[in-house]
Amino acid sequence: MSRTDTTHRRIVLASRPVGAPTAADFRAEDAAMPEPSEGEVLVRTLYLSFDPYMRGRMSDAPSYAPPVEIGATMVGGTVGRVVSSRHSGFREGDLVSGFSGWQSHAALAGDTLRKLPADLAHPSHALGILGMPGFTAYTGLLDIGRPRRGETVVVAAASGAVGAVVGQVARIEGCRTVGIAGGAEKCRYLTETLGLDVGLDHRAPDFAEQLARACPDGIDVYFESVGGAVFEAVLPLLNVHARIPVCGLIAQYNADG
Repeated sequence: MSRTDTTHRRIVLASRPVGAPTAADFRAEDAAMPEPSEGEVLVRTLYLSFDPYMRGRMSDAPSYAPPVEIGATMVGGTVGRVVSSRHSGFREGDLVSGFSGWQSHAALAGDTLRKLPADLAHPSHALGILGMPGFTAYTGLLDIGRPRRGETVVVAAASGAVGAVVGQVARIEGCRTVGIAGGAEKCRYLTETLGLDVGLDHRAPDFAEQLARACPDGIDVYFESVGGAVFEAVLPLLNVHARIPVCGLIAQYNADG
């Protein structure tokens, strides 16, 4: 994102999407460089996480979080570098994670930031395995899914930031783990890189039949992030007392009715 010493670049929500968002629903703006007040920190964005929940924040329908207002900067988790600080806990050059949103710079309350190790080899991990997706996967699977050794765990969107962690933790817990993703390349990634037992392509015309064959003893835990046809294939295979952590229903996020 380009800027001068007195301006910064931000992406604002220009209109509420109907169906899938398009570029016309957003607008790039140059704005005055934020000045941190007492207790705030000026942060330059290095990494921005794009997450499914953002689609819900573009809508003004009732939700667990308030919508982004028209003309406001889009929300988003970030990793950044401190440019200047008026908070005793931070100094110039510190690496931090927070919620700067879709903009090159932001003045944020120091109490909302997390200082990251200066020698963190991959700072973007603070937005993945060490951040919200990792916490979501770990807590959703272990606290809600409660997998037990020998059970069958099925993971939707298994190649994504959350699903990839769910599948690996399920394997560590001693479960037979079936991952679902879109396309042959992602399915190979599930088995060859993540070590899942089975990788299934939800685009396959016989996906439901493949899933049934992969789960001969039924499904004990289904980590849900998709909904739609994937859930319809899972539903008849659920065992009595099966657990379903519901992380998301992305197949429905662009529905206009």
